[in-house]
Amino acid sequence: MTLGFRSKPKGTLVPVGGNEDKQKGLHVLRRICSLPDGGTKIVEVIPTASSEPKETADQYLQAFSRIGIPTVRVMNIQSRAEAHDEALVERIREADVVFMTGGDQLRLAHLLGGTPVCEAIKRHYHNGGVVAGTSAGAAAMSSTMIFEGEAGVVHKGNVRMTPGLGLIETAVVDTHFVARGRFTRLIEVVAGNPGYVGMGVGEDTGVIIRDGHLLEVFGGGVVVIIDGHHLQYSNISAIEMGAPIAAEHIVLHTLVEGCGYDLDEQRFIPPKGTKETVKAAKDAKDTKTAKEATP
Repeated sequence: MTLGFRSKPKGTLVPVGGNEDKQKGLHVLRRICSLPDGGTKIVEVIPTASSEPKETADQYLQAFSRIGIPTVRVMNIQSRAEAHDEALVERIREADVVFMTGGDQLRLAHLLGGTPVCEAIKRHYHNGGVVAGTSAGAAAMSSTMIFEGEAGVVHKGNVRMTPGLGLIETAVVDTHFVARGRFTRLIEVVAGNPGYVGMGVGEDTGVIIRDGHLLEVFGGGVVVIIDGHHLQYSNISAIEMGAPIAAEHIVLHTLVEGCGYDLDEQRFIPPKGTKETVKAAKDAKDTKTAKEATP
């Protein structure tokens, strides 16, 4: 049964843009492991997206072990039947961090979507746990995800999308974003549906998402926000498939380590005092919600 969550999640999501350091400083992976209250004792690695799951899992076993995590386990799900195993659901409950590796996000969504393991991951996040993913593992977090699309082409129908795992409701995540020049993919996404925010995450870079909407960037790269909420005009509904797209007033932001963004308010949060600003935004929103709920 699919869970229907109405309240703000208590946990933390961390989409990573791919190609994070797994050998030397391990900055991105260390930051992920610093997020759970009380520290990280158990990491559950899910290499399902990878075409070489054993080799991929071994890389992360070694990386998390270097960080000093006491227990690093691998959940190598290779069929939908395996994703119905109650023992795996229990392991998700026990984990501090659930980490989904790179590979093919369509494979990941196909094998996990709608299964008890997928619902356990959502429950883990909503109950206060940390769910992280890199490359395909990050792209699959979106409710609607990109699974194919040529970079550098702003033509209707270039980007192909399908339902993702449903962890991020209001944004579409794209990865390896700057290195592979994928700006045009998110332009097509927001031109077609301005209600989404495009989140392009650079390599060796992560985004900490708290309360389902407050972003904080870390790592050595750039995160690009492409926002269509103020779109004035687009021809996308009137043109034929394959025709070039026109769009007026798409807003773009670039974020580096320490910068933040509020998905609900579509607001850039500058790096100086980011943590304080994010906390103030959360407190203001909580106060507003409480007032609206008062009869």
